[in-house]
Amino acid sequence: MTKVYYLMHSSFLVELDDRYLLFDYFNKEVCAEVVEYHGSLPELSPEKALYVFASHSHKDHWWLENLRLAEGRNNVKFILSKDIRLGRNYLIRNGYDLSIKDKITFVAPLKKYRIDDMTIETLRSTDAGVAFVINVNGMNIYHAGDLNWWNAEGRGELYGEVYGREYKRALKPIANRHFDLAFVVLDSRMGEDGYFLGMEHFVKNIECDYIFPMHMWGEYKWIERFKGRPGMANLKDRIIDIDQENMIFEIED
Repeated sequence: MTKVYYLMHSSFLVELDDRYLLFDYFNKEVCAEVVEYHGSLPELSPEKALYVFASHSHKDHWWLENLRLAEGRNNVKFILSKDIRLGRNYLIRNGYDLSIKDKITFVAPLKKYRIDDMTIETLRSTDAGVAFVINVNGMNIYHAGDLNWWNAEGRGELYGEVYGREYKRALKPIANRHFDLAFVVLDSRMGEDGYFLGMEHFVKNIECDYIFPMHMWGEYKWIERFKGRPGMANLKDRIIDIDQENMIFEIED
């Protein structure tokens, strides 16, 4: 059985039989003026390997304190977008032993990496950093980071068209693949005419069993609104309903 923990915002923990994959965990206090999150990590078994992913350096996707997860554990590795700067002096100033760098792999867009028995590919984001495409234990998992069809309300039609072309181009490398799990942006800040664009393109063009909306800033009502859109009747069952932080979803293998 696979367990998916929705922690908050774009932070998810995927628990497999032999390991955890933690995505974009961050300090919830940085968003306190916008939304009061309550998400937190569950207790992690020390017997299972932990792989910590961060798609980019934005404060709602990365937290330096994540490196503390390696304390007292030998089975932790970090897969971080290369825009996350962790220079020698910076680490020392913040109280980290430089040996932590041995546990970190910095990744660039449009590259493929082999970490232990996992294959990790990166896509180019339409904002910052990367999106992750992971093959592990026979499963394919996608985490978008900030890869989305951004179309902020009031920015004009051309703005949305440019991002639309970039978004479609970014997803081309995975167009013919099947995914077991995907974590995809559904951001209400884009307004009525833009919130659905990235998710809708993904749902209609990428085959995936379970799609978890994310980056919603606590506005979970937009999931149901999206599922009611024209053309979603035969696809909406793929979309997972989320209505609060710290939800756990059990998926049969």
